[in-house]
Amino acid sequence: MKPAAQHINDAEVFILENDNLEVSVVPAIGGKILSIYNKQLKHEFLWTNENLELKRHGPGTEYDPNFLGGIDELIPNDIPEIIDGIAYPDHGELWTTSLHHETGDNKIKVYGTLKLSGLYYSKTISLVENSPAVHLQYHIKNNSGKPINFMWKLHAALNIMAEDKIVTPAKKAKVADPEYSRFKKQLKEFAWPHIENTDASVIPAKNGSMDFMYLYDVPTGEMQLENKAGHFFSYKYDPSIFPYQWLFASYGGFFDHYVAILEPCTNMPISVNEAQSLKQSAFLERGASLETSVTIFAGEKKNYIDK
Repeated sequence: MKPAAQHINDAEVFILENDNLEVSVVPAIGGKILSIYNKQLKHEFLWTNENLELKRHGPGTEYDPNFLGGIDELIPNDIPEIIDGIAYPDHGELWTTSLHHETGDNKIKVYGTLKLSGLYYSKTISLVENSPAVHLQYHIKNNSGKPINFMWKLHAALNIMAEDKIVTPAKKAKVADPEYSRFKKQLKEFAWPHIENTDASVIPAKNGSMDFMYLYDVPTGEMQLENKAGHFFSYKYDPSIFPYQWLFASYGGFFDHYVAILEPCTNMPISVNEAQSLKQSAFLERGASLETSVTIFAGEKKNYIDK
């Protein structure tokens, strides 16, 4: 069965559906996954900004005031930056790129070439049979004609409640930017999750604060969020592709949003140039490709453990 389609404003939204999940995908805005709704739990896992409409944005648009939520991906950068002589816009090229698409039996492929970087990006999204899981298959190729340093970051904005818990095997962490952090004193590396007499993995109530952290020394590729009801969101991926995890969360301190963003990432820190100098950046030779897969689980934790 091919995915159903509907138009919201100037964007076409495709819906993948089985007995467990209903997943909405928008090729026109970088292949964003707009919704992951668990039909059995009657629970929407992805956070979206109620103050914004779904619409396309032109290259160079500022990201934060237009942060719609759902799942974006950042390529080839985060902060605006000149990399290998090319000036890249805020939060990269992908989120403002209209991708081509092909639909098949309960799956959709989105693909296209990013104009500035010359990176070809392809993602095939399909639902896992008899499971509340989404399979993502990626192919990225450097068609720029020269070697390229870049960042690739997953970016899942999740609905949260107080006392939800970030679950990760990461052993170490540090505050990425104290201006975006509720922790102001301990800015050096710490043993995750304990910092300033606080368990940073536990989501606080909405209190006007924020978190922005790098997590690393990650032995297995998993980054997750669970709540007391047993609802469980999980990224499962190859840690050799995404050796770092970023956590950005707003507990009211960022545009009054209450959201946690799980961000497996190829790079650390935020600047691609700085990450390159530390040998902590993604890199592709001219004509080289990267292929990998990611699984998203959005269901009950007991079913994830049983898998």
